Parts: sequence; structure tokens; C-alpha cells
Amino acid sequence: MTNTKHDSRLLMRRLHASDQKEICEHFIRLDAGTRRSRFCGSINDAEIAKYAAKIFDNDSIICGAFFDGILRGIVELRGSFHSWPRVTEAAFSVEKDWQNIGIGDALFDQIFARAQNRGIRTIQMLCLRENSRMRHLAAKHNATLQFDEDGVQAVLHPHWPTPVSVATEFRGEAIGFLHLMFGWRKLGAR
Repeated sequence: MTNTKHDSRLLMRRLHASDQKEICEHFIRLDAGTRRSRFCGSINDAEIAKYAAKIFDNDSIICGAFFDGILRGIVELRGSFHSWPRVTEAAFSVEKDWQNIGIGDALFDQIFARAQNRGIRTIQMLCLRENSRMRHLAAKHNATLQFDEDGVQAVLHPHWPTPVSVATEFRGEAIGFLHLMFGWRKLGAR
């Protein structure tokens, strides 16, 4: 599997409250290093369950990467959608065995298009200094990286919506709707 981003078994879609069980299971499957990277510190299963239960409380947009019907990666876009200029924070997690095969890029494309379509002017991504994967993903997408002694802040400034950003979101929403209506297996037979 060299380029999962275009693998027909990979489904990218927006997540909803009905996905909270899968979200919690995804976070619990994260190994200790990935959990530390995602949550910027140690977190146990009980704290993960609390976090997952409240994940939609802050006006968040969350997209997931499903591979063969199992949620393997998540990106959250959290922040102030009701103020101007609009500033949000993006947070990524991809299970260890599913890293370095394009899932982070695919999640980035989905969330960046959604931010762009909502007039978001700044996306911030915070990570620990040792999180080289997140720094690489941010730099790959032309983020400005600001280092301090503990971490790195990546800052992106999306442009206004474009036909491509609208199409990316529309495609994700349509596929997500079909997935919810008819299930993963029927979509896999494209």
C-alpha cells in the first residue's frame, strides 16, 4: 500500500454525533506515542472517553478516514466560526500502523477545503517539537512554523472558497451520505 490517499478502500467523510463510538474507539487504539503527540501529553482511556463524548460541543467540524470501514484517522477543526477574522485550530490523529501512507494528507485536504469554504482566515496547528510527522505535514502544505522551547505552532491562511474547495467538500459530503445510507461495503465496490 504505497498511496492510500487514492485507494478505493479509503473513505473520507465528515463525522457526526452518531460517530462518537467510533471516534472514541479510534482514540483508544492510538499507541502511547501517538496519543502523546495528539493530546500534547499523556491521557488515559477514561479521559479519552470524556473528550470523545464532548468532541462536538465546541462548534467543531470533524472529518474521518475510514479504511475498510474502520475509522483510522481524524482531523478536528475547532474554533471561532462566529467571529471575524475567523481563526480555528486543527488537530490530527492517525493510528500508528496507518501513518506515512497518505491518510494525513487526505484528512488535510478535507479539512482545509471546509475551512476555506467557511471563510476561515487562519488555521493554527499546535504540536510537540518531537512530532516530526505533524511538522512535515504542515510544512508540506506551506504553513509557517513557529518554534518555542516546548512546541511548534503551524499557521496557515486559506484563500477564499474556490470551485475546487467547494467540489472537495461536496464530494466528501455526498460520499458520506451514501455511506450512512447504504453502508461501507456497497461503496467499496465502485
